[in-house]
Amino acid sequence: MSLAPRAVLVHRTTEYEELVAHHGTHGQAAFFLASRGRDIGEVAERHERTRRALAEVTSAIPLTWRQARLERADLDRFLFAPEDVVIVVGQDGLVANAAKYLSGQPVLGIDTEPGRNPGVLVRHRPRDTAELLAVAGASVDELTMVEAVADDTQRLVALNEIYLGAAGHQTARYRLGLEGDGGVVEAQASSGVLVGTGTGATGWLRSVWQERGGALRLPAPTENRLLWFVREAWPSPATGTSLTAGELPAPARLRLTVESERLIAFGDGMESDAVELTWGQTVEVGVCRERLRLVG
Repeated sequence: MSLAPRAVLVHRTTEYEELVAHHGTHGQAAFFLASRGRDIGEVAERHERTRRALAEVTSAIPLTWRQARLERADLDRFLFAPEDVVIVVGQDGLVANAAKYLSGQPVLGIDTEPGRNPGVLVRHRPRDTAELLAVAGASVDELTMVEAVADDTQRLVALNEIYLGAAGHQTARYRLGLEGDGGVVEAQASSGVLVGTGTGATGWLRSVWQERGGALRLPAPTENRLLWFVREAWPSPATGTSLTAGELPAPARLRLTVESERLIAFGDGMESDAVELTWGQTVEVGVCRERLRLVG
């Protein structure tokens, strides 16, 4: 007997909820915002818009389906099942936050604030939920993801990009090389290394790409290819700047050996969920074998 599908609604606490939780009451939150030239009415309206979207999406889920509701902060503690259909209600970044915890489940992105969000990953409106759930999994875009695997088996997966470097603003020291590049390895001191996907080419990766003059061709979201950039490499008698950017097609890997006391790797801006690396450890970064299956 097969289980009925389970709809997992992923959302995040709104700014209004965070303000009231911090200041205690609506009035105190309003006073705080007014002292900084903001009106709580706009924040409260966005909150209500999100609540209405969640209610509309929930009512569109078939009665025979099971349901679960999940806040962003609880993603790393939730066990997704193969029969789940994940409905992300919120911003584009929330889809990226959820992607690293999935293993092939279809994802439906619902935009709660059209015009405010780019809508790259949250492509649909709440009113479309019922129709899309009826065909979920039948029409999906398989978006490329990036992974970092350390020599102690720690593994990190991201949809947009992975950053490797020092916590804070310290200099990262490491040795960098590419598999199959004749053993060429360069000692570097920099602000870290960024490796991104075609989906990430709409965000942080694009800003670095533009600063470098856009010489490399940005990958498409479904393309089996990454771009990597070393940020602010520093030339010295002991460190070089010849390996600072490039393409990374599957199955090639970018290899980094730590020469700092501590470096970190985190994905999609979630530094709170970082992999920690110590002196002498090696980490390899490349195209991930899993894809994000985003309902088109």
